[in-house]
Amino acid sequence: MKEILKAYKYRLKPNEEQKVLLNKHFGVCRFLYNYFLNQKKTQYKETSKSDNYKKQAKSLTELKKQPEFAWLKEVNSQSQQAALKNLDTAYQRFFDHISDYPKFKKKKNKNSFNIPQFVTIIDEDKVCFPKFKEGIKFINHRPFKGQIRNATISKDACGNYFVSFLVCVHYESYEPTGKSVGVDLGIKDLAITSDGVKYENFKFFNKYKSKLAKAQRRLNKKQKGSNQYEKQKLIVAKIHRKIANARKDNLHKITTDLVKNYDLIVVENLKVKNMLKNRKLSRHISDCAWGTFVSYLEYKAKWNDKQIVKIGTFFPSSKTCSQCGWINKELELSDREWVCKSCGCVHDRDLNASINILNEGIKILNSVGTTDYANGGVINPEDTLVDSYEVRNPWVFSSGVVH
Repeated sequence: MKEILKAYKYRLKPNEEQKVLLNKHFGVCRFLYNYFLNQKKTQYKETSKSDNYKKQAKSLTELKKQPEFAWLKEVNSQSQQAALKNLDTAYQRFFDHISDYPKFKKKKNKNSFNIPQFVTIIDEDKVCFPKFKEGIKFINHRPFKGQIRNATISKDACGNYFVSFLVCVHYESYEPTGKSVGVDLGIKDLAITSDGVKYENFKFFNKYKSKLAKAQRRLNKKQKGSNQYEKQKLIVAKIHRKIANARKDNLHKITTDLVKNYDLIVVENLKVKNMLKNRKLSRHISDCAWGTFVSYLEYKAKWNDKQIVKIGTFFPSSKTCSQCGWINKELELSDREWVCKSCGCVHDRDLNASINILNEGIKILNSVGTTDYANGGVINPEDTLVDSYEVRNPWVFSSGVVH
């Protein structure tokens, strides 16, 4: 048993008075984020420097003292400070080349605010935090045991309110299996393993495409701002929510199955943003959500002491023969099967790719940091599982390729 941080999300049931105050929290946190983001941009243009979190926190204190900003006091002060911390984190991630430059928040997008502390649950179905001491009801569909570190209140496009608790809980990891696997991500099948297992791509967007198109056509005929427009907009939002929930549920099931059955999982380091520039495949690639798939794998592997290895983006996994290593430079995307001209082996494109991905991942582990992987990271020899895998799976290392 070990301690991990795990999020639990629940549907809130606020009354009308509580909704008004929640919306004030959303508005204030959004305003402060945008206000100080604009301040940072202006300062950087003028002096090539901008205030950090501590200086902006002091500026916020002075801002509240001004009569025209007295309405800021109606909202939890810690949530306001959290908005500034989020802005500072976004800036730091930009300068560390992890994410894009911070953008101004819009009211029409998802609204949320963070509560850093003083979050408690009473009567098993009410959450209390500053400015809401009487508590807001929520649907407690899965009770948890652990210490609440913080909470996030959010509102989606459908007008539903949610609370997400970040909880420190005791977690029992999955038992080691001694198995390793390569995973090839695709469109025809969502994921194909080197063991020959294929996880179906249900293409949820295609399933609801006609229904969504019909709803959007009706929305376009409504006058913006009218009651009918808002009602139809809600219908469109609910269809999008249905697609997103179905997709996430499928990804969770697949990634949990992989982490439970394998100790080493090798995947490709895909540049999804670049791949989306292909207009013919962009919609299908977005529907697959490969980036979310890999992120789910990573945090679940960390929880269960499993290992994820990412191979190079430009490694020719589909074009390389997994038996002899010959590269078929003439292979097209439409070729689902091909024959190796060197050894005569007949390959299923996706299965062959997953085997090559596993082989390359094992080579990376053997090289112990001499090959670029995991977004440029370097493997720590103490963290690798090469020795244990060589003992448990001697067939992997006997000939240099997986059969």
